[in-house]
Amino acid sequence: MLNKSLLYIPFLSLLLSSCFVAKDYEQSDKVVEEVYYRTDLLPEDSISMADYSWREVFSDPNLVRHIEAGLEANLDIRMALQNILAAQSYYKQGKWGQLPTLSGTGKVTHQELSKNSQFGAFFDGGITQYEVSAGFSWEADIWGKIRSQRRAFEASYLQSIAAHQAVKTRLINDIANLYFRLLALDQQLELTNETIKNREQALETTASLKIAGIVTEVGVKQTEAQLYTAKALKVDLQRDLHLAENTLSILLGKSPEDISRGDLDDQQLPEALSIGFPVQLLRNRPDVFASEYGLINAFEMSNVAKTNLYPSLTISGTGGIQGLELDQLFSLNSVFANVIGGLTQPILNGRRLKTQFEVSLTQQEQAYLNFRKTILTAEKEVSDAIYNFDSAKEKEALVRKELDANRVAIEYSEELLDNGIGNYLEVITARENALNSEIKLINTRYAQMEALTNLYRALGGGWQ
Repeated sequence: MLNKSLLYIPFLSLLLSSCFVAKDYEQSDKVVEEVYYRTDLLPEDSISMADYSWREVFSDPNLVRHIEAGLEANLDIRMALQNILAAQSYYKQGKWGQLPTLSGTGKVTHQELSKNSQFGAFFDGGITQYEVSAGFSWEADIWGKIRSQRRAFEASYLQSIAAHQAVKTRLINDIANLYFRLLALDQQLELTNETIKNREQALETTASLKIAGIVTEVGVKQTEAQLYTAKALKVDLQRDLHLAENTLSILLGKSPEDISRGDLDDQQLPEALSIGFPVQLLRNRPDVFASEYGLINAFEMSNVAKTNLYPSLTISGTGGIQGLELDQLFSLNSVFANVIGGLTQPILNGRRLKTQFEVSLTQQEQAYLNFRKTILTAEKEVSDAIYNFDSAKEKEALVRKELDANRVAIEYSEELLDNGIGNYLEVITARENALNSEIKLINTRYAQMEALTNLYRALGGGWQ
């Protein structure tokens, strides 16, 4: 008959459960410094670019299609999804942690005994026993160990989801930047092709001027050298385009191929940037809250390591049917049962438990430092993107003035040359400077779009 004293064990566990050793995680209120990203662009409200879908930020239909394809087929995205599935399995396991374990057994045991032994003579030298049984075991969560394990698994699962979101934001950023780079290279290549045509015509003109005695052979060779410079630049641009298309194809989960795209001048940039408050990084940047989930996981595992130093209360039991004859196995007389309640306190174990606890504390501190580093990196990336965008915008205005000045210099130098006053070297120099200014203007335009996409990712946009 079941010992009635065992019935008090669950009530004892409920009484002790109020003495949890495990602590609850609390986020520090000094995680984010309100320094406004080291910029004069102070937020007037809580609106941030990150609150908008990437479909609202990027309007080019070709770019939208490429981002959709990348999100579906990119290999990094698919690997991150597998990590989520693995973490989800552990999370489900953690949710079952407070339930007892149950196992069933069916077995036949045959034993040959010595006929001269006490039982051998009685059983005529052999005994066969049949058994069908079930066993259970349950550990009372007195100190909060099982609860902490469940929370650790949950944090790990949420961390894998956040990591997937971080891969998504990075992928969108990389696809957009490469796409804009292709547009910039397209425009530079178009400009270079036009320059080559102009310089081929200029070479014919110079040859005619030499015959007329207006310029010397030096002028002809200088014009010819400029033509070859432009053709060499075209080779570099075609190479860069080819490599950029290959890189973007891999991001889209495809073999290298031609990339369909629009025009650089058709891209729309916002008139003003909305960055929100720095504290919003905690809910917008997936890598930030992924690192915090890593901290929560380490915190809960240190709780588990600490509770291992305390006594554990377990209840286990076995019950079933047992008999020497198979036809009598299912009779009432074959029923057996036993229940064991135990309290185990570690005493000497080679210092393993204390070492585990000390190591868990260092791992928790490492996780906290990684969390802080991630936030500082996020703040830096926002600050960098804002400054790069503002600098590129300011530089664009200056480069436009530089280009206008070089174009005027070309007109003046050609006019002076036609009147026999100027030097042909001045014409060549003015043309080369104008080409450099036009290429610089395209690069400055691309730098603005790159800074914009980097700011969008730095603020945590793209995964919503």
